[in-house]
Amino acid sequence: MLFFTDLLPIGDDNRNVRHFPFVTYLLILANVAVFFLLQWHHPMFTYGYSVIPREILTGVDLVHKAGRIPQAPGPYPIYLTLFTAMFMHGSILHLGGNMLYLWIFGDNVEEAFGHGRFLLFYLICGLVAAAAQIAGTPHSVIPSLGASGAIAGVLGAYLWMFPRRRVRVLVGCFFTMELWAFVVIGLWIILQLINGFGQLSVTTQADNGGVAYLAHIGGAFAGLFLTPFLRKQVK
Repeated sequence: MLFFTDLLPIGDDNRNVRHFPFVTYLLILANVAVFFLLQWHHPMFTYGYSVIPREILTGVDLVHKAGRIPQAPGPYPIYLTLFTAMFMHGSILHLGGNMLYLWIFGDNVEEAFGHGRFLLFYLICGLVAAAAQIAGTPHSVIPSLGASGAIAGVLGAYLWMFPRRRVRVLVGCFFTMELWAFVVIGLWIILQLINGFGQLSVTTQADNGGVAYLAHIGGAFAGLFLTPFLRKQVK
């Protein structure tokens, strides 16, 4: 999940968004539909279609109980979970937090990239995020799922293109204020780096509260790297 500690973005400046961001809204709709139509009443779907690092590295679909984590049959080939997991979430709070960030930051990035390139960018960032998590926890059988890696790429792109764009944030539960994007997103990236290095020193992702910090780092840096190549030329 992408929540900051006591600092929650709730809006930004959309004056430069001239085209309807239909890819952003379709991605939000897809994530919501998958959660309520496929995951809500079918928990074994979540186990089968999440990314399991050991499955990806071995190419073997685990269909037995690995430790305390039940494993259900997944798609064939099992590598398709790299895509399916991008549209799945562990809870309503997980879903809501991620979709809030996509709604706030996605439209400006989509405007800057164009619809097709934005969708390609989003998927690539999600794949890089999954690869980063797998590289850091290669033997894990903990399911990894959620749109946060791809959305971290969107944050990276936003930071690159709009560092001084004003972002409205909720501070604690008491008041709102506006901060530059480079402050809000920069603090988030620093937090992910700190926790990501900590995740490398523990046994499983579960020891970090189930948060895929390495995926967030991978997605964010993929976004920073890809943005100069995919954004539309500024006239």
